[in-house]
Amino acid sequence: MFANADRDVTRVVVVPGGPLLVEGPVEVVLPDGTRRVSERPVVALCACRRSRTYPFCDTSHRRHGRPPQGSGAQEGSGARHGSGGGVGEG
Repeated sequence: MFANADRDVTRVVVVPGGPLLVEGPVEVVLPDGTRRVSERPVVALCACRRSRTYPFCDTSHRRHGRPPQGSGAQEGSGARHGSGGGVGEG
């Protein structure tokens, strides 16, 4: 399943309340087998599944309020953060 086992380590940054930032280029394989490719140096992957360009972040999470900090409430499966300026994919 992971054909690039001999490759250098890829950095993934988890943004609190935001997306997963992955050093690219990347190929994302969706559950149905669909493959999406991005050649960008950093790719923002959607963590909240609200993106219209899923699996890439389109900042849709910004239209929804976040719970107050320290309230213990969590928003769905997590929100994502990113900007169309070279971080997300669309």
